[in-house]
Amino acid sequence: MTEELKIELSSIDSAIALSGYQEENIKLLAKHTGANIVLRGQELLITGTDNQIERCQKIIISLESLWKQGKTITGVEILTARHAIETNRQDDLEQLQQDILAKTRRGLEIRAKTFRQRKYVQAIRTHDMTFCVGPAGTGKTYLGAIIAVKALLDNQYERLILTRPAVEAGEKLGFLPGDLQQKINPYLRPLYDALYELIEPEKVNTLMEKGVIEVAPLAYMRGRTLNNSFVILDEAQNTTPAQMKMVLTRLGFRSKMVVTGDITQTDLPLNQKSGLSVAIKILRNVEGISICELSQADVVRNPLVQKIVAAYENYEK
Repeated sequence: MTEELKIELSSIDSAIALSGYQEENIKLLAKHTGANIVLRGQELLITGTDNQIERCQKIIISLESLWKQGKTITGVEILTARHAIETNRQDDLEQLQQDILAKTRRGLEIRAKTFRQRKYVQAIRTHDMTFCVGPAGTGKTYLGAIIAVKALLDNQYERLILTRPAVEAGEKLGFLPGDLQQKINPYLRPLYDALYELIEPEKVNTLMEKGVIEVAPLAYMRGRTLNNSFVILDEAQNTTPAQMKMVLTRLGFRSKMVVTGDITQTDLPLNQKSGLSVAIKILRNVEGISICELSQADVVRNPLVQKIVAAYENYEK
């Protein structure tokens, strides 16, 4: 028997935040609950069986603290809310929604959007060294960099060091114009993007000139001891075991290191082992080191990216 439920949203901003771009959230809710959902202005009309309506209503209510304030809801957050309800983790969901990592220069809140992402954030906060592996779009680099920048701005560390190996999808750095720093900069763009979310570009340049923020290829880490520093090693799947050991042993006193990478996208020669894969095997049970794994369910880019990752995983199996 078909039933009907009307939910009156608090404002047009709430309706826009809940429905998403071109009502993609409404379509996602309908797909995962079986209910038929129509938004007219501020009125949400839900029709279907009792169970379908109840599932839909619970998800909407669990996200109310976000859409009621006009904060845009993503598809990933809807799926996380559904998972929380199905597994009785509503309290965890509430904590996830309330844990604001930082606010951008435009005033937008940055939060983890899935339970695994929040576990990763908590690992960074409580461990001196954290590894995070997962496919593209899961927020590995972005979340780590946001936490690092916030910690630097709060004067918890004297320096922020962002580094990655100069290996990229079969391309050779020698063909790029400029000196080594100019050659490596395009490959560090994801790290710069996180910097610019929280710090004015002019101030970033000033901090880099003073050495407070250092963006450098991995080769620049050799022979150094990094004290009172927050270090991020990105694209770590492209390190050799020797390079990985070298950079891990640079960690000095009062310092924190985050190592991120996607072990399924290694650009090393076929006969070369990835330093990230080797390090995870060796260090998995070492006290003080946390190893986090994200999956396609944690992808927070265009929903099509999730499907692409899943298709490749199925093919490779």
